[in-house]
Amino acid sequence: MFNQLFPATATKVNGNTPDYINEAIQRKIAENIRLFKEKDKTEIKQRLEELDFEWDTERVLETNLSIITLISSIYGLTKNRAWMLVSGTASVFMIQHALQGWCPPLSLIRRLGIRTAEEIDQEKDGLKQLFLEK
Repeated sequence: MFNQLFPATATKVNGNTPDYINEAIQRKIAENIRLFKEKDKTEIKQRLEELDFEWDTERVLETNLSIITLISSIYGLTKNRAWMLVSGTASVFMIQHALQGWCPPLSLIRRLGIRTAEEIDQEKDGLKQLFLEK
């Protein structure tokens, strides 16, 4: 019961993402690796460096919800207290995501193709293997 309510950190996002989105992301990872089979070591190294700076789902979600919380808190204090409801809602979403691995904004983030850290690492691992083979 506890495991169902609070999934493992490494699998919480994928477990709460529809299969067709997870599969599309996996296909994109495989396609990216396939494309680099024909590239030289310099291009592979450049792609690996790009991947070091790719924002994962956690970073995108945390940043967006923090911005929403900050702006709505400022508005709530200076304009209209009703804005505090937005801050409260964003905070609930952050807690829900931290505990369960899902919240409403995550669906949009995943549909936009934002990957988890583990998915980014899958591509890195595949590219590192190609790099070593060259």
